[in-house]
Amino acid sequence: MNLLLLQDSDFLPDGTVQMTGRRAQHAREVLRAEPGETLRVGKLGGLVGTGEVLENTPGLLRLRVSLTDSPPPRAGVDLLLAIPRPKALKRVLPAAAQLGVDRVVLVNAARVEKSYFDSKVLAPEFVEELLLQGLEQARDTRLPEVLIRERFRPFVEDELDAVFGTEALRLLPHPPAQQPLHRVGVQAAPRVVMAVGPDGGWVPFEAELLEAHGFRPFSLGPRILRVETAVPVLLGQLALLREATAHTA
Repeated sequence: MNLLLLQDSDFLPDGTVQMTGRRAQHAREVLRAEPGETLRVGKLGGLVGTGEVLENTPGLLRLRVSLTDSPPPRAGVDLLLAIPRPKALKRVLPAAAQLGVDRVVLVNAARVEKSYFDSKVLAPEFVEELLLQGLEQARDTRLPEVLIRERFRPFVEDELDAVFGTEALRLLPHPPAQQPLHRVGVQAAPRVVMAVGPDGGWVPFEAELLEAHGFRPFSLGPRILRVETAVPVLLGQLALLREATAHTA
């Protein structure tokens, strides 16, 4: 945990912050913070800064905080993600939060097991906890929005534009494609939507429907990656391409 995330309910009338539970336990048992020391803190949805430890007793942490800095810049990326295996989703959601994704739409697909929709991993409180873990790691404060859609075609045909907008570059990492990411014009796009299929990939109908709605296919190379590997690789490649473009502009 590289950042203690604060919520409105943590603030006391005198302006100090009081925390219990996992965060207080981490400060005491892992950070071993003593009164007078400072910890990195951030307010959920707001600024980051420092917190001076006033009290750190078993189960209770009290801080005097100063929130002065902006969190890391956003990645300008949304994900349309076929729901992966629950174990994989436990890795993908924290990674998405760490890497500054703004919105994740978890959608059904032909190769998605119906049982995945019954997984506790999709419970709102479980999803939020996974996202918070990602924010804590990255020292970020802004939660991605997560939507769940059980019908692929109606979402693509009826909701896609409203959810993601019409200005973002739409990209489709899909093994049959030949051109690499740097040849699809991603460097100049302020916003990108990535449509990542399940293990096994999108079936032809799904890929064709996505292409009909503006998604441009590209290749990640000759290796076939699992979803929990592909998502960080995709976001990392996109970030590097944008950084290289900014340095040469």
